[in-house]
Amino acid sequence: MEHAGEVPLLSPRIQNLHLPRRKPGLRAQVTIFFLLTGLVVSMSLSIITYAVARNYLISQRQKTAQSQAFTNAALVQTRVRDLQDRGLSQVRAIDSVTTERDGFSLLVLVDGATVTRFSNRPPLEATLPKDLLARVGSGGLSGTQQFSLQSPSTRFASLDGQPYLAVGVTVPGISASYYEAFPLSGVQRTLRVIATSLIIASAVTTAAAAGLGLWNSRRLMRPLSRVASAAGELAAGALDVRLEREDDPDLDRLADSFNAMADAVQTRIQREARFASDVSHELRSPITALSAAVDMLDARRDEFQGRTGQALDVVVTQVRRFDRMVLDLLELARLDAGATEVNLEPLVPEGTIRRIAQRYGYADVPIVTGPGANDPVGLDKLRLERIVGNLLDNAKHHADGPERITVDRIDGDIHIAVEDAGPGVTEEEKLRIFERFARGTAARHRVGTGLGLALVAEHAAALGGRAWVEDRQGGGARFVVAVPAGAPK
Repeated sequence: MEHAGEVPLLSPRIQNLHLPRRKPGLRAQVTIFFLLTGLVVSMSLSIITYAVARNYLISQRQKTAQSQAFTNAALVQTRVRDLQDRGLSQVRAIDSVTTERDGFSLLVLVDGATVTRFSNRPPLEATLPKDLLARVGSGGLSGTQQFSLQSPSTRFASLDGQPYLAVGVTVPGISASYYEAFPLSGVQRTLRVIATSLIIASAVTTAAAAGLGLWNSRRLMRPLSRVASAAGELAAGALDVRLEREDDPDLDRLADSFNAMADAVQTRIQREARFASDVSHELRSPITALSAAVDMLDARRDEFQGRTGQALDVVVTQVRRFDRMVLDLLELARLDAGATEVNLEPLVPEGTIRRIAQRYGYADVPIVTGPGANDPVGLDKLRLERIVGNLLDNAKHHADGPERITVDRIDGDIHIAVEDAGPGVTEEEKLRIFERFARGTAARHRVGTGLGLALVAEHAAALGGRAWVEDRQGGGARFVVAVPAGAPK
């Protein structure tokens, strides 16, 4: 039961919401694979190398320690017997033994129930492993054991925690056992140097593997990048783009498949373009005759009354629209075939656009210019007129007329924008509004062929520019065309 005032932290829907995880790209995957492979291999080899080196160093240390301990035990045996024969104190026997630096020794003499212990460093002999003392003292011939020294005296505080190797030897003939402790600090220092070197080598190897993976990934992606670039050019309209074959069977199959696809696309588009051109040409003659007949009937409009007059209005409107559509299709066919040339001539953008607006009946539309808009540049006058005229007609037919025209020069391009106060263009429609026969939602029931904006985009592309639509501040749409400002001739 929920209590009043309690608010669930998250709703079940939000709790079950998981953000999509983005999978790393192929280049990143190849690089990561090489990096991890290099890391695993280098670390494995380093661990094996360190283990082998450690076992070898400790084994060698044990051999030298045992050899020295047996030698010192024999020396102690001789010394004890000599002292016994001379009746001197046996404590001096241990003094004749030379141990390593920071090492120490212990001699345990057993005389019946009496056990006497002699050490060259008395405080340290208590740190010897009890297990080793018991094992050797109970009759074992010899033994070794590693231990960590726990110094019972501040005098040897520097040795506290240091690793040692203890060797115990039974000394025959004198009822004694001899023990000697050998420091392993030298072995530890050597192992630290080896470990540091292996870590550095592993890091360098891993970095080299990552670099090799990055190089291989780039080499692997290079053919795919060429395919992507060629596909982009093909999508942009370069139907003649093809991939060259390489000395690689797998890549050759990819190139052949792409080229076959490009051939099919080019053939289909050219066939459709020829069909549209042929249809337009075939329709031109009957449409011309039909237009002439309609113009003649329209000139005798006074003779038609009532529904007959209304029917005549519909026929006149549709025939003229059909005539405009055929002309636009013929123009698009010429653009597709590359039959039109670019003729640049010195023009002042603002003055030229003003005259075009007047010729199309938009003399009252304000023109706003930016810096450089009144400087002469090289432009194609015919194409500029087709671009501006179609943008103005589009604003008239679909947005109740243009509000203003802006002309700017930005980064070497002439930007021409026609703004309207219509319903605007949705984000989805912005993606395809410059396609042929594309219509916005608000233009479905209005006059127009659906080819005007397509002609704008084609003429802009022929000039090396582009066209797009954006939202106008305060509502409406803003159709923009950017074309390079050529040098005036």
